[in-house]
Amino acid sequence: MLETLRSVMRFRRLQLDPVQRRLARAANVHDLRVMARRRLPRGVFDYIDGGAEDERTMAENSAAFHRIGFHPRILRGVGVPDPSTTLLGRPLPLPLVLAPTGFTRIADPDGELSVARAAARAGLPYTLSTLGTRSIEEVAAVSEGRKWFQLYMFRDRGLVEEMVKRAAASGYEALVFTVDLTVHGRRERDVRRGFELPPKIGLDTLLDGAIHPGWTWSFVRGEPIRFANVAGQHVGDGSTAVSLADYIASQMDPGLTWRDAEWLRSIWDGPVIIKGIQTVADARIAADEGIDAIALSNHGGRQLDSAPAIIDLVAPVADAVGDRIEIICDGGVRRGSDIVKAVALGARACMAGRAYLYGLGAAGERGVDHVLSLFDADVRRIMALIGAHDVAALTRELVSVPTPR
Repeated sequence: MLETLRSVMRFRRLQLDPVQRRLARAANVHDLRVMARRRLPRGVFDYIDGGAEDERTMAENSAAFHRIGFHPRILRGVGVPDPSTTLLGRPLPLPLVLAPTGFTRIADPDGELSVARAAARAGLPYTLSTLGTRSIEEVAAVSEGRKWFQLYMFRDRGLVEEMVKRAAASGYEALVFTVDLTVHGRRERDVRRGFELPPKIGLDTLLDGAIHPGWTWSFVRGEPIRFANVAGQHVGDGSTAVSLADYIASQMDPGLTWRDAEWLRSIWDGPVIIKGIQTVADARIAADEGIDAIALSNHGGRQLDSAPAIIDLVAPVADAVGDRIEIICDGGVRRGSDIVKAVALGARACMAGRAYLYGLGAAGERGVDHVLSLFDADVRRIMALIGAHDVAALTRELVSVPTPR
């Protein structure tokens, strides 16, 4: 009987590392989301997970990917698929960029440093947010990989210019000018929980922290959280998240125009990406203005509810701008199959933000590594299954897009 069991069974090796045990059970990004939900206080998780108002746009970002099917081709001699491409004229091992996320240290004490290190190991660009909780210089010190800096065009142009110069001095490759947050969207999950940035502490906060002791202990032992990129010579090096919150809220500028993009290019020598394009018309203008790349994005559904699902924009925008400008698809990416679909429809690459935050919240830096390895394996497997040896073979004949309703 023992011999029979041995012929069909193998004993699993005992894993003593609790983080590795956790990650071994995470088959996809959704599993990491569930783990992050258990580990993080509810207000923190909802800040990461939530969207604007009824969250229709956030849901549609992912649902629109699900409606796209594949048309697999067979007997095409795929061999070992090669998912590498180029972006902004430089090689990229996978059509993926790590998107900017603000206040990242609420998910894990190292925050942006963990994400930047994981991105560098994977050879992927990491985008640091203006509202990051680690500074331009801190991230540069831990990562020799590709680094982009995401910029909000504050009313205080002196502060904007200071951040741009700091990014240039620290070796950042590109600026990501985000244009869809000139006023803050209404995130009703945060309203219901009384969650603000920085968080305000009440009895419910203390109770939530008590039932998530691992997160709470790491949080209280960490350094004070600050908006590290806004603090500087122009504002004050000692500024904390609390002292800067009102200042930042006052700095969002709904009066932005294309001339602001022109000014930004006058003070920055590298590529400029405009993030927040949501129409074909604006994509055409960006191409006419000579912008290097656009990120089709609705801010992860966190700004304007009922904005278009981003994957639905990729093909129309690609048809409108041709090869004049590179297209990045930002919104709803949860699997490597989503990346393959976006590239087949005309995107050069995708951005992902929430996906790696789930990994960070579930298992810290190793959780981010796990997300990136899942994406890499997914893309390679899907390319093999649909008959695409390389990215050039990812064409529209391989996907089926539903007719607009």
